[in-house]
Amino acid sequence: MSEKLQKVLAARGLGSRRELEGWIAAGRVQVNGRVATLGDRVEPTDKISVDGRALRPQVEKARRRVLVYNKPEGEVCTRSDEAGRPTVFGRLPPLPGGRWIMVGRLDLNTSGLLLFTNDGELANALMHPSTQVEREYLVRVFGEVDDAMLKRLTDGVELEDGPASFKSIKAGDATGANRWFSVVLTEGRNREVRRLWESQGVEVSRLKRIRYGTVALPSWVRRGEWVELEPGDTNRLARSVELKGEKRVSLTPHERARHQRHVKRLRSRGPQK
Repeated sequence: MSEKLQKVLAARGLGSRRELEGWIAAGRVQVNGRVATLGDRVEPTDKISVDGRALRPQVEKARRRVLVYNKPEGEVCTRSDEAGRPTVFGRLPPLPGGRWIMVGRLDLNTSGLLLFTNDGELANALMHPSTQVEREYLVRVFGEVDDAMLKRLTDGVELEDGPASFKSIKAGDATGANRWFSVVLTEGRNREVRRLWESQGVEVSRLKRIRYGTVALPSWVRRGEWVELEPGDTNRLARSVELKGEKRVSLTPHERARHQRHVKRLRSRGPQK
């Protein structure tokens, strides 16, 4: 019945597996009084502590939850910022007994869809390169774009960290030297969308993520606001990365009422202009 230590910690909502592997390597995790190492496996009866603080026994696993957040430009994707800039965690609702785990990240000048979850396994699966989860962006490009350039971008170009390409590109509106495109890719490398376009000598002047996997950003969720996925949509997202959906697919009456009030308030104002 033993499981990998980082998997157990992720299931407790402490972070993604990759993040928790860093904690273990840094000596922050102890099992039965000794410093843990990467590769350790634990039994349900083992006593685990992080930074000297014992983890409480988990009587019942918390319901898997996912938040959809519309990130504004100017917010940083960290829990705190030494320069005092606003962070994406600052507007999220409290999570009793756990903490929100960010799925991927967006750079300072990119807006749009960010997912947060309390399930480290789900976060890890959504970010892992092997799952090939689609990310869709709206991008405004300044410069001359022709069919040959679009073909190069879908066939693949060489970046400083290896070959990269868009899975698809769809042209949108054009105004003067600016033109909008919808692009899809299946990686989450740093600034990859911008670097792909810049490799062709054009400039990205606006960038917004509108979809991550099976989740699209609702038009009525304004910048700086969040909405929680319904359990059925959360299950669909989990199954898309080959995780089991949870049996419980309905909210309690209290949870349902609170969710409906929140959604009604967001929808009542319509999309942001």
